[in-house]
Amino acid sequence: MKSPVFIAGPTAVGKSAVALTLAEKIGGEIISVDSMQVYRGLDLGTAKPTAAERARVPHHLLDLCDLSEAFDAAQFVRQAEKAVAEIQLRNKTPIFCGGTGLYFKAFLEGLGEAPPSDEKLREELRAAPLAALLDELRERDPEAYEKIDKQNPRRVIRAIEVIRLTGKKFSGQRSEWTTQRAEATESKLICFQRTPEDLHQRINVRVDEMFQRGLVAETRELLQRGLAENMFAMQAIGYRQVVEHLRGERDLAKTIELVKARTRNFAKRQLTWFRRHGNCRWLELKPSETAEETLARWPQ
Repeated sequence: MKSPVFIAGPTAVGKSAVALTLAEKIGGEIISVDSMQVYRGLDLGTAKPTAAERARVPHHLLDLCDLSEAFDAAQFVRQAEKAVAEIQLRNKTPIFCGGTGLYFKAFLEGLGEAPPSDEKLREELRAAPLAALLDELRERDPEAYEKIDKQNPRRVIRAIEVIRLTGKKFSGQRSEWTTQRAEATESKLICFQRTPEDLHQRINVRVDEMFQRGLVAETRELLQRGLAENMFAMQAIGYRQVVEHLRGERDLAKTIELVKARTRNFAKRQLTWFRRHGNCRWLELKPSETAEETLARWPQ
């Protein structure tokens, strides 16, 4: 039975190209670790693998749910475990690849005993202003408030939901996560990074390509399918900004520049998360190197 490989890092760093080449080299199948690529239709804005890339190598955990459905780390773990078992039965290597740090942590260390979501309470929290929720979190759990991504309403809502349902601090429950897979996978999480200048240039090129390939048209179609009603999906960088553009809030040129800036900030937050929470071995990619060259110096 072949052990999984774990490839992480910020958006646009070059994870997918290396994962594809590695999969072809060792006989692997790719498991997406991306909280947005699970949604059908969120293709261009999430840099979802193309049909050609999926033809080269089987991919898993893509297009799992509609925009009307919720998806969380617990569902990811269940789906990932199922995918790993199926891949290993085929005597292939599971290759986890993505940038959603919480999903990596949930799979590698377990989810602990946090309560399941309460839809009635969650609807109430969704209707509340984010500032009010942050104020409540700061008062009831200062440690969680300091660490949480304050620009991510979904994470804030979940923290408040757990606190209200259990009467306990969210940070305390997170610290009780088990380490059921930690020993078996210790130091197997390879995190890619680049110089800031190189990464920013790659982000700019990617965003330009997304718009050239039709991100505005894709977003317009997704709005008809309920994108604006899915608060989580609307957090996907690119879509929210294009929705605002379609509503007349800014012109296209300014929208493109804003998406680039938001993506650069997001990449910085991803790197910070992996440095704080990921038991990673870091590999800095060079501007001109190919995927094959990256694999030639793979950490042992």
